[in-house]
This record gives sequence, C-alpha cells and structure tokens, in this order.
Amino acid sequence: MARYLDVHPVDPQPRAIGQAAQLIRDGGLIAYPTDSGYALGCALGNQEGKERIVRIRHLDDKHHFTLVCADFAQLGQLVHIDNKVFRAVKAATPGPYTFILPATKEVPRRLLHPKKKTVGVRIPDNRVVQALLAELGEPVLSSTLILPDQTAPMTEGWLVKEELDHQVDAVIDAGECGTDPTTVVDFSDGVPEVTRVGAGDPTPFE
Repeated sequence: MARYLDVHPVDPQPRAIGQAAQLIRDGGLIAYPTDSGYALGCALGNQEGKERIVRIRHLDDKHHFTLVCADFAQLGQLVHIDNKVFRAVKAATPGPYTFILPATKEVPRRLLHPKKKTVGVRIPDNRVVQALLAELGEPVLSSTLILPDQTAPMTEGWLVKEELDHQVDAVIDAGECGTDPTTVVDFSDGVPEVTRVGAGDPTPFE
C-alpha cells in the first residue's frame, strides 16, 4: 500500500516532505501534485522507477521523460541552452511548461530520446514541489500522471491513492492542483515548436 502524505499546499510540513524525499532516495516511486496535475516521480538514476512509470502509463520508447528542476541553475546543468532560448525559457519559468532541449552529459543516456538525444525539463510553480526538490537536492525524473485510458492528468490525491495504491510507494496530497498538463515546447532544432498545448500560454512560442 502507498503511504499517504497529507501536506499543506502553501506551507508544506517538513516532516512529510522529508519522508517523501527519503522514499525517492531509497528507490521509491511517488505521485505528487504540480501546477499542472499530478506527476509520477523517482530519482534520476532509478531504472526500476522509470520502468514502473512506463508500465503505469503504458508508454513507448518515444516518450520524453521530464527532469523536474528546482531552479534555472539546476536546469542549466542538464540541457544545452543558447542565449536566445535561455531568454525564452527563463521568461516562462517557473510555470506549467515542459521544454525539450539537447541534453548534457549529466543526463543518463537511457533517459534521452533515442534519436534526438534530447530530454524534457521543467521548473514547476508549486510550493510542495519546490519544497520536495529543495529537500532532495537534485532533480526528479518525472512523467505527468495521465492514465492509459485518459487524456487529462489526475488532479486529486485521494483518487490517485485509490487508483495506484499498489503501484506507487507514496502519494502526496496537497488539495487541488492544476487540471491541465504542461504546454510542451520543443527546442530540439533551436527554434520553438509547440507540440502540446496545455496550461501554459503557447503564444510566446508560436
């Protein structure tokens, strides 16, 4: 059974956040709220955690996993970003966007898109996620929690617990969270291409 961590959305309790971070360090998979629905998350080096996400979501090998970062400094260690792209991404973060960019050598090869050698990165505008990332001290490997027969992410912690009780190790519930998935902007070729319109306004990238 998944551990159920009920946390305050604005001032999350350090003890609960510490428990979630420790679960990630210990190789666990958690479901957590973001500014654009729930996400599944595990440590970057956790191959089994990645495979569990693939099984839960029925993903194929073309899926871009997302590295959820605390800040721009962390993001900059994971992806190559030139000045023009830097300004565009900086203006939109933190927020409900995922950016697909060429990965640096810091990112394990198995997390990259097999042909493009790119990876998704984002900095969510959510106090609970920020607290978790601060406690963990490193990015989290994530994927939006959209179940195979659904088109929108799950948004309520108790439902996530009910649905995935034996498939994840913990569920963080912080009340209502965003209901739309992130807007995905692909900078693989240096120019923005909006590949999914979600919670973030796509206009600056069109």
